[in-house]
Amino acid sequence: MCAPDRLLERRDTLELLAAEAARARTGSGRLIVLRGATGTGRTALLEAAAQQAAAQGMRVLRARCSPEHTSIPLDTVYQLLAHAPEFGAVAGESPDPPGTPPHRGRSARLWRLLRSYAEETPLLIAVDDAHLADAASRRWLVEAVRWIDRLPVLLVVTERSQYDIDPPADGLAHALSSALVHTRTLAPLSPDSAAELIRSVRAGDTAPEWVADCVRAGAGNPLLLSALLDDLQSTDQDPLPDTCAALYPGSYAAAVSWWLDSAGPATIEVARAFAALDEVGPGTADADLLARTAGADPGRVPGWLTAMTRLGLLRPDPEGRPRYAHPLLRDAVLGGWSSAARQRAHRRAAEAMLRRGDHAEAVAGQLLRAGPVGDTWATAALLDAADLAARDDRSDDALAYLRRALDEPIPPARRTAVLTELGSLEYATVRSTAGIPRLAEAMRLPGPPRDRVRAAVALGTALARRGDARAAIDVLRGLRDEHLTGHPDLARTAQTASALLSDHDQGVRQEVYRRLRETAERSPDLVGTAGQALLVRYESTAGLTSAESAMDRVRALLAQPADPLEEAFLPGTAAAVAQWADQLDEADRLVRRGLAGQRTSLLHPMHTALLNVRIDLAAARGAYDEVLADPEVRRPDGSPPTSANAVAHAVVALVETGRTEEAARLAEGFDLQNAPDSWELNRFLYARGVLHTALGDPAAALDDFLECGRRQAARDVVSPVVTPWRTAAAECQLALGRPREALALAEEDLCLARVWNTPRVLGRALRTLATATGGRRGLHLADRAVRILHQDAHTPPRTEAEPHGGTTGEAPYATAGEPPCATPDRTPDDIATNREGADSGAPGAGRGMLGADRGTPGAERGTPGAAETELIAALTAQGRLLTAAGERARARDALREAAARAERLGAVRARAAAEEALREGGARRTTPALTGPDALTAGERRIAELAAQSRTNTEIAELLHLARRTVETHLTSTYRKLGIRRRAELSAALTPPPDSARPPKRGPASR
Repeated sequence: MCAPDRLLERRDTLELLAAEAARARTGSGRLIVLRGATGTGRTALLEAAAQQAAAQGMRVLRARCSPEHTSIPLDTVYQLLAHAPEFGAVAGESPDPPGTPPHRGRSARLWRLLRSYAEETPLLIAVDDAHLADAASRRWLVEAVRWIDRLPVLLVVTERSQYDIDPPADGLAHALSSALVHTRTLAPLSPDSAAELIRSVRAGDTAPEWVADCVRAGAGNPLLLSALLDDLQSTDQDPLPDTCAALYPGSYAAAVSWWLDSAGPATIEVARAFAALDEVGPGTADADLLARTAGADPGRVPGWLTAMTRLGLLRPDPEGRPRYAHPLLRDAVLGGWSSAARQRAHRRAAEAMLRRGDHAEAVAGQLLRAGPVGDTWATAALLDAADLAARDDRSDDALAYLRRALDEPIPPARRTAVLTELGSLEYATVRSTAGIPRLAEAMRLPGPPRDRVRAAVALGTALARRGDARAAIDVLRGLRDEHLTGHPDLARTAQTASALLSDHDQGVRQEVYRRLRETAERSPDLVGTAGQALLVRYESTAGLTSAESAMDRVRALLAQPADPLEEAFLPGTAAAVAQWADQLDEADRLVRRGLAGQRTSLLHPMHTALLNVRIDLAAARGAYDEVLADPEVRRPDGSPPTSANAVAHAVVALVETGRTEEAARLAEGFDLQNAPDSWELNRFLYARGVLHTALGDPAAALDDFLECGRRQAARDVVSPVVTPWRTAAAECQLALGRPREALALAEEDLCLARVWNTPRVLGRALRTLATATGGRRGLHLADRAVRILHQDAHTPPRTEAEPHGGTTGEAPYATAGEPPCATPDRTPDDIATNREGADSGAPGAGRGMLGADRGTPGAERGTPGAAETELIAALTAQGRLLTAAGERARARDALREAAARAERLGAVRARAAAEEALREGGARRTTPALTGPDALTAGERRIAELAAQSRTNTEIAELLHLARRTVETHLTSTYRKLGIRRRAELSAALTPPPDSARPPKRGPASR
């Protein structure tokens, strides 16, 4: 690598020097001042002028000033004349008395010596760094300039002219006439010239990005560029590093250090303070804060920032805020600063920002880089910043603030809360064991009882998620027995948390709920509203209550006042019951309310419960795209889902949308052996059974369904509202040629469905029993299933009582020797008459189970309700039975409706089943796929039209009061139905073609 040419863009100055040298040779001299910032090539240009003059026969006298010799009188002049024979006599003379005029004494004799040189041959006097010359030499040179216009002498001096925090001294030409002086200021190299210099010394090809990085790191400064290229000659790094530690032999860092030393101590302090603040983030180092941090003159700092930007050492970011041109340059500026000095600067910055009222996170950002302050203001700033970061779901930032806060004085009453939040975040974001010691420490501290309960709930949640539910219960029980005897409300909260955490272990669950039920029977007040809600949930899954009764009790509990700690358990519990009761809109509202009230930075068992209900709701509606887009499935960091419930729903969604291979990969990737023994594991077993069914392996599917049922029964979960394993197992038994076993499972499921008494579970049970029964009786059951599910899918909310018409008194099904099942709330045949009465046309018919409070999601056109997916299956089963009975026309209508509904949901598997049944029934053509604008639901069309107007997803969500995730899900479904891939195609796809271009429509009876 050859030495860089440091005289780029200096041709005009060289020509000026040549012209002035020629003029001096004619006997008319002048002073030329070459000014410029450190490293801009003043010395190189001076040397070039000397060489040029020598080549023209001029005698060159040189002097180089330095700060070490400023105290030696006439040191610079002595350097110029030291080689003259007469110099020894003059230099040996005694110093002139004070006040000696310039035309007398030793200065005059030195001037006469210079004139004698000029009489012999023209002179070029080259003085480098004249701003560092001693005072006597500066006076001598100024006096000499007043005479050289009549002599063959050209005086060329260089001076540093960089803007510094300390105002510079007057320049050499300050008191001289402009006719005697020609000043030329050297600017930094332009980016093009700097790039040319880099390419000229860099062997081989250079990527434009790498060259641009070098240009920024060199700041157009020939000194810095030369040093950087010298380092890169040995390291040859690509890309350019951000730290000087990666460069060898360190020429660049040394050059930056020399540049700083040349600027003076005040400028060094500002430059380093700016580097420290710039390291924290963009926009931190404004002029006011920089002046306060560095202790500099606030009137000089803005000028320094402007000057450094013009020199290229600083560069505005996209928002116009100055920053160091490259991280490597910033690192070099910080390189000579001790860590202690850097920490002191950050502390001064934090104090200054606090005093002027800056944002808490800005103050905390400085404290993260400062040493312990030992004052409460630092603690407050860090905790406020942690709170803001946690609310914005920036866990990593919140962790950093909380850990740093532990280095500051924290009042004992608050330390428990800080450790609880820190432990919760470490458990959730670092690893499952990281936060447990923090939470255990928080439990041991003598903090306020409420904070200790929060710590115990968080610790119990962590232990339960690790599979140690018994230890979690012991923690909460020990706290309740030892420290909460005088706090009944907090004791109830601990008891409620224990019940919820017991779901992670079937043995513990039975024990905890047995105690909870016994307590509720003796003293309901000791259970509290949240505990009573959990008992409603327990009874719902145990087949001990109806949906109507469960919802009445849950709504009454929600209306009661509750302690804030206890209230956190209510929405998620109520949402689960509402979802099972087919009250999906109400469940949605409860989930949103619960999540809004949760502090995500604190471990709480209800947070996971709410997330589970959220994805359960999407699955209940058949919103498969929404299921697969759920954050618990599609994790932001790209990692596979860890929630067994999320995996289960994702597997089923992939199967139902025809992506069985992807579903199989997801299921195989789930670590079933090490999964905690929770109810979620049962949901995964059910989902895997669905996958095995789709893959044509009913035997393996049956094993999964029966194991799911066995495990649920061990938890006292017998109702089909959680997982319909009996109906799925019955279908597998039929596929394996075991109709008797299938019939037994279907009859048992219908008995339990009557207890819960909602359209979804009843329709599903009737449909399965119809398939298992077959014949005319099976067709009768299938017709009843379709009527019940049709009513729920289509009928808007009603307010009048529903009569018992139609088949009053007739049991929903009849089997030899099997009596109807009794229910806690109504007779066995009520549900049959209730649902069939909906079709009778009587006033108020079809009021439904929950009467006036009911909000059926299916009331909105095109929006699937809880019964939609079951209706598709019931229609398919009905169609097959009608075909077997010879009623082919009715069969085709039912099957085409099933295919159409499946198409709307994107249920590929269900649509394929309906179309297969159509073909088996002899239909020559299946229903065309519902694609194009007519296939869009009202909600999808509304969102698509706004998106076609170039509105963003966030804008659409705000305009329609929807979650952004809902907007994204609807757009995904819209793209699929319209057959497009990108937003830009929406406008054309939503516009129907001209009538002449449209294909002829086929009626629903097309064959």
